[in-house]
Amino acid sequence: MTAPARTLALFISDLHLQASHPRTAEAFFRFLTERAAHAERLYLLGDIFEYWAGDDDLDDPFNASVAAALRRVSDGGTAVCWLAGNRDFLVGTGFAEAAGLTLLPEPHVATFAGRGGASRAVVLVHGDAQCTDDVKYMAFRAQVRDPAWQRQFLAMPLAQRKAIIAGLREGSRAAHGDKSYEIMDVTPAAIAALHADSGADVIIHGHTHRPALHDAGGRQRYVLPDWELDETPVRGGWIAIDEDGRILRFDLDGQVIRPEST
Repeated sequence: MTAPARTLALFISDLHLQASHPRTAEAFFRFLTERAAHAERLYLLGDIFEYWAGDDDLDDPFNASVAAALRRVSDGGTAVCWLAGNRDFLVGTGFAEAAGLTLLPEPHVATFAGRGGASRAVVLVHGDAQCTDDVKYMAFRAQVRDPAWQRQFLAMPLAQRKAIIAGLREGSRAAHGDKSYEIMDVTPAAIAALHADSGADVIIHGHTHRPALHDAGGRQRYVLPDWELDETPVRGGWIAIDEDGRILRFDLDGQVIRPEST
């Protein structure tokens, strides 16, 4: 991959990094070296890890290698920003300090000024909070995002937490088989509310694993792809804002995806 001369921001999500998927991890490390190191900002929009059991799991060699790779990018001058997903919402200040990144609230509105001087506001979310038709998931999300629940969970031994997470992941896979694609996607009402509440005409999110550009009435919604290089079909990519303020979608080979909207 050849790095662009100047990139205002890069956006990725849903890498689901884990030691058992080394090709995906290696692609991520190349992306950091060849792309992110040349950007002003890098936004990690959730589910970067397959799961995160707590910052005391930083002693795990694989987790430590991811934190170290992000730290090198941050130390090199790229501002690295993290927005939690449904798999890694327990990332806290310990990981943030080790990786040299900033934890963002959700939603987060970011402003970018292109070379011509015009600025644009983009609202960033992981995307799961906008899947409001999935009533059971929304109830689960509210439970595990509750600070009291998180304090109680993080007080458990790490091995116990990992066992609980493994059970939850297995239950999630089984539940997905009974749900329609429509239920697991964002809802128009939630997206309209996000536009209205943020005042931004552009949304970037992940979570659904359905990469696309949706354009309706002058408002755009960019959906990030998930990454998978250890199984077929191979997939991945990212979104960039270039020095002119243009939003571009890229595939894993660094080729621009033509702006086909839906």
